[in-house]
Amino acid sequence: MQGDDAELTAAVTAAQSGDENAFRSVYRAVHPRLLGYIRTLVGEADAEDVASESWLQIARDLDRFSGDADRFRGWAARIARNRALDHLRMRGRRPAVGGDETELTDKPAASDTADEAMEAVATGHTLHLIAQLPQDQAEAVILRVVVGLDAKTAARTLGKRPGAVRTAAHRGLKRLAELMGQEGAPVSGGLGAVPPQPRSRRRHHAPGGHGVPTGVTHWRARTQKDM
Repeated sequence: MQGDDAELTAAVTAAQSGDENAFRSVYRAVHPRLLGYIRTLVGEADAEDVASESWLQIARDLDRFSGDADRFRGWAARIARNRALDHLRMRGRRPAVGGDETELTDKPAASDTADEAMEAVATGHTLHLIAQLPQDQAEAVILRVVVGLDAKTAARTLGKRPGAVRTAAHRGLKRLAELMGQEGAPVSGGLGAVPPQPRSRRRHHAPGGHGVPTGVTHWRARTQKDM
């Protein structure tokens, strides 16, 4: 287990025992990329509200969770996805990402340009471009590359086969590279870069805790080989 994953696993276990400092550590580690995922579903305007609803449920149901860091990220992402889709249904809207989900084969699509797209996927501009992908591809890219889930955990979150998620992620990265080329988007930022957060004095509050900054995170970068 990676060092950061071990720390997150330990923090989740401590938070389940009522340690508020541990819960704040969990929040700092998971929130930035969870918020990025929610943005792809509901858009910028509603993302903060949906994220707050998601964390309230995470805090309420935390004692029911069992597993390691990767499973926790997947569990949190599944809660966020459900809250986002409920939010959209109440407003009679479709997910912010484009297109409909399609059936995918288990064979991943190979592409050199996908490596370039992965390098830039953490930039704010690229996150905006991800929202133009078909829904299945956008969610797969966000969950695999940004949130950092493995294929099996991402598949459980989306209710799909791991092979389908891998294929959607590869196709999404290939399409993302094409969009970047069309707009002349620079390929910058490393695989482990944190998606830029709005610079403001506003602080997010973890349920039951004090305000915590959103820029602190622990995450193992994924590479094209991991996909």
